[in-house]
Amino acid sequence: MPEPLPGEIREIADRQHGVLTAGQLAQAGLTRNAVRSKVRLGRWQRLHRGVYATFSGEPGRLAVLWAAVLSAGPGAMLSHQTAAELAGLADQASEITHVTVPADRHVSRPAGVALHRSHQAREKLHPVRLPPQTRVEDTVLDLADTALTIDDACGWVFRGLQRRRTTRAKLAEALSARSRMRWRTELTELLTLDAAGLDSVLELRYHRDVERPHGLPRGARQRMYRRGNHNEYRDVLYEAYLTAVELDGSATHRRDTRRQDVARDNAAAEDGITTLRYGWLEVTASPCAVAAQVARVLERRGFTGARPCSAGCPVGRVPLERADSQPVPGRPPSPPPRLTGPSQRAGTGPSGRPGKSARFAASAGRITRSGQPGH
Repeated sequence: MPEPLPGEIREIADRQHGVLTAGQLAQAGLTRNAVRSKVRLGRWQRLHRGVYATFSGEPGRLAVLWAAVLSAGPGAMLSHQTAAELAGLADQASEITHVTVPADRHVSRPAGVALHRSHQAREKLHPVRLPPQTRVEDTVLDLADTALTIDDACGWVFRGLQRRRTTRAKLAEALSARSRMRWRTELTELLTLDAAGLDSVLELRYHRDVERPHGLPRGARQRMYRRGNHNEYRDVLYEAYLTAVELDGSATHRRDTRRQDVARDNAAAEDGITTLRYGWLEVTASPCAVAAQVARVLERRGFTGARPCSAGCPVGRVPLERADSQPVPGRPPSPPPRLTGPSQRAGTGPSGRPGKSARFAASAGRITRSGQPGH
């Protein structure tokens, strides 16, 4: 049960989930001896040096966060993964509480707290959210700045956009205000109008490594269509060429999802649309092979303009046989396309994406009729 407090500090304690600093208690007239007595009797708890819970029992999550930010002193705010948790960008609480303080302050690191220092701490502080925390845009950029890979960095940006916590314009403005930022070039490109409509790291990879360097038309993203009594979406639709591309970045494929994919592909076939399906490994490990197959399908429907991205690229040079084609008598089957591409890196995003693996490259995107592997 919360310990009764003088009226002038009760409101502060309520706002801070029962957590108060020694300074706040002293201003309310409680002496150090009075505070120590309450702790000794088990009515209160010392959470950090100079920070007390005015109740007994296990502190709740918000009380723990208030204690961490109060222990870091004036100008401190929750940031990084902890701010992402509060903003709805992270689905799980981080084991360590992340706190940012102004760079000109010297703060001893409290137990269980990761301290970050910033010259722009005051600009990062959210004007109204409590406990004190960084703005959503700065939370996203802080996480992108500390990401180990570009896919991680882009993943945080996409998460902020997908969950409607911020906008491209706000992120771009916050990015331009930073004097130092890792991945600046890539993130600036991601936040341009040209990238509007890209909703995942895999979609970004497909646009960057498959469509753009090979002269493919830019397909419409997340095009809605009606099936039965509900709406569904196609990841990439080349409407003029009656071709759809479905992208799946997950490492596994559940049986119920596969059935949904088959039903969606069959519905597309009724509309005369051919569906191609590619996973993370195909797009990241063999983007040129993917581009070659997409180009062949589009060319059969009137598209011209596909081009190889390099001397070894198969686009426009090695025709791909259809998945259901039979070998011509007396002629050996065509060799598979060389697996080269403008980007051979494979990373992970916030949700944990699989890396590059050559053994999957030969299966890069088969034309789907019913139940083919993929999305």
